Amino acid sequence: MKKAVILLSGGLDSTTTLAIAKDQGFECHAISFDYGQRHKIELVNAANIAKNMGADSHKIAKIDLRIFGGSALTDEINVPKDALASDEIPITYVPARNTIFLSYALAFAEVIESYDIFIGANAVDYSGYPDCRPEFIASFENMANLATAIYVSGQKKLKIHAPLIDLTKKEIIEAGIALGVDYSQTHSCYDPVNKDGQTHSCGKCDSCKYRLKGFQEAGINDDIFYV
Repeated sequence: MKKAVILLSGGLDSTTTLAIAKDQGFECHAISFDYGQRHKIELVNAANIAKNMGADSHKIAKIDLRIFGGSALTDEINVPKDALASDEIPITYVPARNTIFLSYALAFAEVIESYDIFIGANAVDYSGYPDCRPEFIASFENMANLATAIYVSGQKKLKIHAPLIDLTKKEIIEAGIALGVDYSQTHSCYDPVNKDGQTHSCGKCDSCKYRLKGFQEAGINDDIFYV
């Protein structure tokens, strides 16, 4: 069975991506990141998802991106609410985040001799982050095949899979449902609150809004708690 490294945040997109990789017959090795994000609760979801969906291993890499800040997710900056109409890259963008995450995944893949990395990047219903675009994925794949011993010296090349890149949130949710994904286990909110011992999503940050839009268009109930 071919091995694959799966970037797993505990969110809707990465969980769907894990389901797709498993459906394609890969032995799935998940990696999540504790990077100082304000919505650190997602790591609990990621661990549960990795276990419940039968990932072959799950690692959590600790990186403190708060030392740089510059994002509402890693700095003392308010998370924007009801802000989807703007064409500007939002303050929830974390500088170089996917580049850093993919670099860790690349190291993991090289060690376990995997030639496949899966990332849930999406360039349709998304916040306009530059590191979620197809050209970024293609460029990183090219760099990875020049930068690491196993891919330079071997006969096989590394492939970065971004199966959701051209899908709407509605299509992503429908694909996940068809593969048996339980979206009640996932977490998307950038600014969650604890209410009566239960995590509630704000429903107003851009991540929540894209999620709610997708479920509404798919005609499926979103079984998580909202404020």
